[in-house]
Amino acid sequence: MTFIRKATTGLLALTLALLVVATGDAQASDRYGKQKVVYHINYHGGDGDRAYLGAMNNIQNHINAVGAQNMEIKVVLHGNGLGLLSQAKTNEKLSGRVLGLKGQNVDFHICNNTLVGRNIDLDNDLFDAYEEDIVPSGVAELSYLQQQGYTYIKP
Repeated sequence: MTFIRKATTGLLALTLALLVVATGDAQASDRYGKQKVVYHINYHGGDGDRAYLGAMNNIQNHINAVGAQNMEIKVVLHGNGLGLLSQAKTNEKLSGRVLGLKGQNVDFHICNNTLVGRNIDLDNDLFDAYEEDIVPSGVAELSYLQQQGYTYIKP
């Protein structure tokens, strides 16, 4: 009898825990709804990669609060912001964060003006970057996305 009672209690506790998690997600979804956001990165990583990691933490925290299924996130990189993908070629923390965000449907947009102006090779100089990630102009892309209803955030 004791075994059955413990098993039933354990099952009940697990069910309640899942209900709390589901309710938390529903509450966040109810509060925040669907969101379209563009994150703007055009600065150096600071001491090593600190600023880049901080920005990616902000993005992840945003996803955690709203839910990946409720978000469309674009990250626009131009100027010194391309350093994020450049450093990610040799920095496992950065590369892991980039892949983790991409795995949650975060799109990284790369400024062609910066590529050309700084003679950056997409294939050799940037981590996990592809032709379809390139936009003609980083600043023009920011304006375009805001016209499409994306909220602008500069972490």
